[in-house]
Amino acid sequence: MMHLLTDLRFFRRFVTSSKDGDARVWDVTLRRSVICLSGHTLAVTCVKWGGDGFIYTGSQDCTIQVWETTQGKLIRELKGHVHWGTEYVLWTGAFDHTRKQYSSPEEMKTAALERYNKMKGNALERLVSSSDDFTMFLWEASVTKHPKTRITGHQQFTWPFKSFCFLRLVNHVYFSPDGQWIASASFDKSVKLWNGITGKFVATFSGHVGPVWDVRTKKLKQDLPDGEKVSSGGRDRVLKLWMG
Repeated sequence: MMHLLTDLRFFRRFVTSSKDGDARVWDVTLRRSVICLSGHTLAVTCVKWGGDGFIYTGSQDCTIQVWETTQGKLIRELKGHVHWGTEYVLWTGAFDHTRKQYSSPEEMKTAALERYNKMKGNALERLVSSSDDFTMFLWEASVTKHPKTRITGHQQFTWPFKSFCFLRLVNHVYFSPDGQWIASASFDKSVKLWNGITGKFVATFSGHVGPVWDVRTKKLKQDLPDGEKVSSGGRDRVLKLWMG
């Protein structure tokens, strides 16, 4: 599996990761790899290029590594998870719901940086990680290797037909576009909401059958069939687009 994310500041560079245990920075103009980030002992399953220029790599070796992007130097290693397991403004870059058109790459780069800095404000860039050890960690990885807080709360779940297997996996976690909220999903059939700055618990959304929730009321807003467009994917390897 390969993951890719571009550098918000330069656009001509992007980073990939793979099961070979490395992450690589590529230069679009030169059409070659310019930096190899080598330090993990197992597959790199996730890579993120932060808005402040750092690259974060998550691996099956249970560590997250933080890299500088000039020479590919390892800055620090984050440890806490016992199993392996906001970028919205980063991966949307200069584009948002207004569909504004730009006259040059430089104008796009300036607009993207303005969006990122406005969202971040005076706070440090934050990273949230999750694992099949049923925990999450909130990090300020640019300044310390110690987690800001450990986030727990998902409950034990027995997988059908496998009574010997008890799971509390946090299989997906995401910041809201403004970085104020963290949403996590688990095999315990719940979605939980956390404060994106402190990591404190806010609410649980239970009874998941594919609904859409309202963060302000902490209640079900509407069922998916009533939406305009919804995409879904599953272990059956089928991606479906649903129309309201």
